[in-house]
Amino acid sequence: MREITYEQIVNAVRECVRACGRLTPSCKKALEDCLAKESGSAARFALSMLIENADTAEREDLAVCQDTGMAVFYVQLGQEVHVTGGLLTDAIDEGVRIGYAECGWRASVLDPLTRVNTKDNTPAIVHIDLVAGDGLTLDFLPKGFGSENMSRLFMLTPSAGMQGVEDSIVEAVRLAGANPCPPVIVGVGIGGTAEKAMETAKRQLLRPVGEPSADAELAALEKRCLERINALGIGAQGFGGDTTALAVHCGKFPTHIASLPVAVNIQCNAMRLGHAEL
Repeated sequence: MREITYEQIVNAVRECVRACGRLTPSCKKALEDCLAKESGSAARFALSMLIENADTAEREDLAVCQDTGMAVFYVQLGQEVHVTGGLLTDAIDEGVRIGYAECGWRASVLDPLTRVNTKDNTPAIVHIDLVAGDGLTLDFLPKGFGSENMSRLFMLTPSAGMQGVEDSIVEAVRLAGANPCPPVIVGVGIGGTAEKAMETAKRQLLRPVGEPSADAELAALEKRCLERINALGIGAQGFGGDTTALAVHCGKFPTHIASLPVAVNIQCNAMRLGHAEL
């Protein structure tokens, strides 16, 4: 049994949340690649401003976007790990509380009914997977709500088939329009229950932007959906053009014989991720 202290986790989370100040390398490259082939003048201007903004944020240690999101953590906890000094979830919240304050990131979390702000961006959303071994891995996804508000869940009947799945993904992006600050990354979860489909969809955003699924059928679905989405003409920041989405990432989970859940979780152009291993 390996011991990992509360303080170690707090410090790891503090470092993770600094990711709000930089795009992931794969997102930055995807934006640059899109700019190189974009035919629309307004969209080219928008893409160039997004890239300049990202460069400035990283150089000046500023937030890439004023919406530094709700802190979402994906945790892989080794079954041979014993966390000492406090609860794992409390340590994550403490790291968020300290890290967001140190960086000057916006506090955006509040009670859903009273609308009273917690003032420190806690609590975080924490997903914990118990795995073999004696390690602890943290993946931080700061989820802004211009894109989160565009999430959709389709509870299809099995007869909808693959075509129904594809049509639902494209329709979710069409309905979102310019609201999620395109070009977007589209996370898709197929199967499971309603909540499992939604969790699976968001988890796909952890992949490098544009990395195809290892499942050949899902990879083909991603390609078809991306082509159809970019044919919508919404374009960068809604100015039209060739690129509405940078990527579509699909995942799946077995489901019940009576259903075909399809969840879509959209990520804005400001794809930011933090990672730590203990």
